[in-house]
Amino acid sequence: MEVLHYPETAFEKLPVTIVAEAREGAIGIAHEIAELIRSKQRKGKLAVLGLATGSSPIGVYQELIRLHREEGLSFQNVVTFNLDEYYPMQPDELQSYVYFMHEQLFDHVDIRPENVHIPDGTLPIEQIKEYCRNYEKQIDECGGLDLQLLGIGRTGHIGFNEPGSSSSSPTRLVKLDPLTITDAAKDFIKEEYVPLRALTMGVGTILKARRIILMAWGEGKAKILRETVEGRVSDEVPATFLQLHPRVQVVVDQWAALELTRIKTPWLVGMCTWDDSLIRRAVLWLSLKTQKPILKLTDEDYKDGGLSDLLVQAGNAYNLNLRIFNLIQRTITGWPGGKPNSNDTQRPERALPAHKRVLIFSPHPDDDVISMGGTLLRLVDQGHDVHVAYQTSGNIAVFDDDARRFADFALGFAEKSGVGVADMRREHAEVVEFLHHKKLGEEDSALVQNIKTLIRRGEAAAACRYCGVQEANVHFMNMPFYETGQVKKKPLGEADIEETIAILQEIKPHQIFAAGDLRDPHGTHRVCLDAIFAALARLKGREEWVDDCYMWLYRGAWQEWDVEDIEMAVPISPEELMRKRKAIFKHQSQKDSAVFPGNDKREFWQRSEDRNHATAKLYDRLGLVEYEAIEAFVRYRF
Repeated sequence: MEVLHYPETAFEKLPVTIVAEAREGAIGIAHEIAELIRSKQRKGKLAVLGLATGSSPIGVYQELIRLHREEGLSFQNVVTFNLDEYYPMQPDELQSYVYFMHEQLFDHVDIRPENVHIPDGTLPIEQIKEYCRNYEKQIDECGGLDLQLLGIGRTGHIGFNEPGSSSSSPTRLVKLDPLTITDAAKDFIKEEYVPLRALTMGVGTILKARRIILMAWGEGKAKILRETVEGRVSDEVPATFLQLHPRVQVVVDQWAALELTRIKTPWLVGMCTWDDSLIRRAVLWLSLKTQKPILKLTDEDYKDGGLSDLLVQAGNAYNLNLRIFNLIQRTITGWPGGKPNSNDTQRPERALPAHKRVLIFSPHPDDDVISMGGTLLRLVDQGHDVHVAYQTSGNIAVFDDDARRFADFALGFAEKSGVGVADMRREHAEVVEFLHHKKLGEEDSALVQNIKTLIRRGEAAAACRYCGVQEANVHFMNMPFYETGQVKKKPLGEADIEETIAILQEIKPHQIFAAGDLRDPHGTHRVCLDAIFAALARLKGREEWVDDCYMWLYRGAWQEWDVEDIEMAVPISPEELMRKRKAIFKHQSQKDSAVFPGNDKREFWQRSEDRNHATAKLYDRLGLVEYEAIEAFVRYRF
């Protein structure tokens, strides 16, 4: 496990190990668990493990399976107790933690079935209290938990111990926090299908474990991790109770660590090595903290902000302010494809060639217009040869009712035209029958998947037409990793990379735009980006155009780049923002209410506009020109 070394800090009340990628952290944790199992085996004892569910431990379980298959790690002496289970919940339901644990671990190793313990979500309510007491008794009879594995929820819950849980709470039935229910909706399709209660080990039960490992991967966990590690112990954030335990280790990737003081504002921790990136971040932080434009910052502001050391290096506030102001000002351009016949020395993009081949990768069929619709319109308006490649079908994000509606339309059209009526009636009946009996979370039939794919493909094509993209320049990749018919996807495969290579070779772009969600270890955007990286790595050195290609990363619908990272800021006028909105509206299946809205209740166009307005406002607060809206990009140098 490669550990990233940062200055130690008194702000952190728990030991934190920061790794570059979630996979590295998961492997390191798995090896510690394996060593515990082997150590107990040598002594003829049981290894008693407390296990977690969710996306965080999946990498750990994958490595444990590999160790079992390739290195002979046996689970014959392992006893497990899972943290929690939804209530009520049948064990064969796709959303149950029984199903999860068997799919992710137990079915692939030699653990004894009688040694597996997962809270029972099928019990009558009157039996719950006694069952919970027995669950704790079973743990005690096994000698207690040797190691407890934990993830963390955005409410700060560990297990399902939501805010308000006490440090001595036992295993029990609890109500789920609304935020937890929202986060669980992706597994249940709709929030109304998520159980309102769950069985969980208590905080007190967890704290009895002899060793505890807390995992956190991705930027989405950064804020709650900071509260857990640096905040005061409080039942408002139950994970802070881990500060009371003598043997806790927190393992996080670099993205989950972003809000820690030693990462976000290292000058508050101690002496810094001031490179250009850190200087820029510090000055922008000070400007926003003092609510003063960059050019109005004084020597006194720097001293009061803990940045005296930076002044020693820079000389004085005036020169430093001017330097950073100019850097930020140069990120702003109304010519995202480069401005012809201009000096491009300090512009984000090259002037030549004046008319570029532009390839916009869109992970889902609407990410292009949601995330960079204004820039897309600008590129088309300025005469560039714009191509859009939709990397996945997006078919799981279509409501069943929409699939039925389009099936009805297809049947009506066939009957009206008199073409293929018999076949269409048969397929329509098949769709109606399947949807009528479809279970929650069940994989769609091939026919229903095809209908949903066509719905999203038609919407994407309509949006491109509206933006002026030529029909021949609209590409539908349907990367195989996505085509499971379920929320869970396959790992990135060779076929995905080869398909990406093929489209790159076909277009040979001067510019690539891609969804740059490097900070999310689990999402579709990250898999799609990894496919692009892998394809470019193979093409570099083989194809001359790669060396002359710029790659710009945009963010998804959920968040924007940090201002200190932005390398190209494209202003969007009020008229262009309205055109962007209308392009988003072409995606009618995602309008009003999306299948997977996430934790944000706003519609996609509202999120997009609010984000673009906020970025423009941020530039305004820093003392730059005031714009209606801004779309932001970071250049990836491959």
